[in-house]
Parts: sequence; C-alpha cells; structure tokens
Amino acid sequence: MLDIQFIREHADVVRESQRKRGESVELVDEVLRSDEVRRSSLKAFESARAQQKEIGKKVAAAAPEEKAALIAQTKDLSRRVAEYKSAADAASEAYTTAMWKLSNIVEPEAPEGGEDDYVVVKKVGTPRDFAAEGFEPKDHMALGTLVAGIDTRRGAKVSGSRFYFLRGAVARMQIAMLTMAVDQAESHGFTLAITPTLVRPEVMRGTGFLNSHADEIYRLREPDDQYLVGTSEVALAGMHEDEILDLSDGPLRYCGWSSCYRREAGAAGKDTTGIIRVHQFDKVEMFVYARQEDSCREHERLLAMEEEMLAKVEVPYRVIDTAAGDLGSSAARKFDCEAWVPTQGRYRELTSTSNCTEYQARRLNIRERVADGGTRPVATLNGTLATTRWLVAILENHQNPDGSIEIPQAMRPYMGGREVIEPTAWEA
Repeated sequence: MLDIQFIREHADVVRESQRKRGESVELVDEVLRSDEVRRSSLKAFESARAQQKEIGKKVAAAAPEEKAALIAQTKDLSRRVAEYKSAADAASEAYTTAMWKLSNIVEPEAPEGGEDDYVVVKKVGTPRDFAAEGFEPKDHMALGTLVAGIDTRRGAKVSGSRFYFLRGAVARMQIAMLTMAVDQAESHGFTLAITPTLVRPEVMRGTGFLNSHADEIYRLREPDDQYLVGTSEVALAGMHEDEILDLSDGPLRYCGWSSCYRREAGAAGKDTTGIIRVHQFDKVEMFVYARQEDSCREHERLLAMEEEMLAKVEVPYRVIDTAAGDLGSSAARKFDCEAWVPTQGRYRELTSTSNCTEYQARRLNIRERVADGGTRPVATLNGTLATTRWLVAILENHQNPDGSIEIPQAMRPYMGGREVIEPTAWEA
C-alpha cells in the first residue's frame, strides 16, 4: 500500500509508475476521488456525532418543559448519525479497496517495458565449449536419470504432473546447496528461520501476492482458509505484522528455509519436463527489514550475496535489471541472476532480489520508532539464495562425457568430501 499523503502531493509520480508497469493510470484518480469522499463522509459523521453529544448534554440539564422538544430532536439526529456512519463506512471501504489495487511505485532507474525489456547489467563466467571438448552435453533430466537422482515419472504417479523425487546423491546435493546458503547467510549476520508454509489470507494479501497472479497460489478453503506459500518471504513478512521494530542497531536480516508451492497456472506448455518449473520445491530466502533510507544499500547487499553463492557453484551467469512491466506488485525494483543452461543455449533465472520499499510494511502495519518518538513504516526486501532449480544449472555445467557430475569445490565438504556423482544402474 502507498502513502495517501504522497499520492495527494505527487499524483503524477504515481500515474507515471502505473504507466511504466502497464497498469491502470485511471486508478490513481479513483483513489483520489475515494479519498475525498471518505474524508468528507467522515467529517459529516463526526460533526453530526458531536452535535448529538452536545444535545445529549442539553437534555440532561433542560427544564421539564424543554425536554420533549430536545428528545425529539435527539431522535432525528440519531437517525442522521446512523446514516452518516453507514455512508462513512462505505466510503472507507471503497477507499481501501482502491488503495490496495495500486502497485508499488517503480524506482526511476528501473527499465521501461515488459518481460523481454530487461537490461543486462553484467555477465560473469564463460559457457563451456562442449564441442571443443568432443561431446554433446546431456540435459539435466538425462543426467539426473543416469545418476539415479531425479525421478519425475514416479513423482507424477504419486502426485501428478510437475512433481518429482530427488534421490541419492542429487538429493544430498540439494541439501548441501541449501545448507551452504544458510552458512553463508549466517556469516553475513542473517538469522536462520524455518518458516510456516501455510499462512492466513491477511498475510498473503499483505505481502502483495493476492493480485493478478493469485491463480498461481494453492489455497486450502473451508474449514481452514489458508494459503500454501510460494516463498518463505510471505511468512517472514508476516512474522512482524502489527509490530514496532527496533532498527537502531541496523536492519533485521532473516534467512528462511522452507518448502514452497506454486500452481504454475500460466505455464501450460512451458518447461513441461524436468525440474525447472514445478509445483513443489525447497528454497533458502533472504528477507530484510530496514530503515527506508537504507533500502537501496540493502538491495545491493542482497544481490552481492546471490552472486557470492553463484560463484560457489561455479556456473556462468548474468545479472538483469527487470523491466517495470515485469515487476511484481510489491517490488519497486528487481534484479535477477540467470545461469547459463548449456542444452537450452540460454540463461535461465535462478535468483531474484526485490526492494519492496514500504509497500508491504504499510499493508502489514510494520513500523519502527523514530527520534521524535513517533513511528513510520519500515522497508522490506527479499532475495533468493538457493533453490531446487539450481540443480539444473549445476548438473548441466559440471557434467562429464560419461554422464558423471563433478561436484563444485565449495559443495564437497557438505557432501562428505565426495567429488563426483557417478552413473548408477537403476530402473528409471
């Protein structure tokens, strides 16, 4: 949610942000109109209520011959007060509905355009020349089958399409990767949290996920009415709902480990094989509560940590600045790190980090105490540090001609010193 005072004073900035996102510019005027109606309705109600109280005092002190007239006046005023209250409540509801439709204000530096209009910030590493090495690279599913590590056939048998089993050394590799991410996060001052994966609708809505992409989210309806999270960002944001935080010693930094669930409702025909686009996966997510003026610096910090992790798994990658039209509603700016996938001949997203400024905190009523004794909303930020999809890039970039997988040096201590995952005979 945005600051209504900012919208009143800088409506053109908000309109421009909506335009860059490809969203309704007219919504800004709707918010302003509903704000005016809300304020005037509330003023009318409060005025009538004050008048009602004043007459009530007069009734108590009136002479007997005056009371009848005053009581009649009081009854008429009570009816009007009820009408004014009803109008004020309706106006407040309309205002809130309009306000919650507005997306966060895009940072001026974010590129314009849609999904394909990102800006490449940099590229790191050189893709392997498999032709020069004398063999054709296998895709991650072929490799996962050879080493008895990925079983989508039985995953589909048990749970349906886009589910899978990770087994043996590949399962260990995922745990190693996530544990390595946790160790890195803790070394940078993050607190580990294993988070709930079911959340209340108010928390899901507060983080900005119940928008145009709500069909991506699994929902448990009556009698529970809860949502399965697609990222621990949701639970970590909700953890301090309705709280006043002490940020005097710096930002609060959390590292959330959870299973995540996504319906992939709009993914028909996309990545139908393998584990790139699946319904369930595990992830380590960074989440930060910071002072408003510190949010850009924290965003740079999260991006640097993602790159630190990518260096450890030794895959070529690039960093892109996501265009405004491809931002989620909560993000003011987002950077993605995309790893090179040899068999696809292109970069695929492995991580993203978003600066949500005060948008989520306003919706969840998360504030900090300031010098004058008052409070103000904090800024929230998030960033992926490792997730199941990383296995795709690791397997394909570290494969050998016989289908074995070289384990990246940094991961070996987390896999009991193992250096290679060898092909294994099994019934695929």
